[in-house]
Amino acid sequence: MKKLYLSTRDKKLAGVCGGIAEYFNMDSTIIRLLWVLCSFAFGCGILAYIVCALIVPRDTPVV
Repeated sequence: MKKLYLSTRDKKLAGVCGGIAEYFNMDSTIIRLLWVLCSFAFGCGILAYIVCALIVPRDTPVV
């Protein structure tokens, strides 16, 4: 079973979009563009990003 984690390898701010991209096996740029478009269209994207950054667990780096 796959789990959603904040990305430690592909992050710009907190790793939310990178983690979502890794979960769905997509390019993180597409996820970031969709997130920005939804933020402008619906207005709750910034709040959702902050909530995700606080709730979603961080991926443990591979050593």
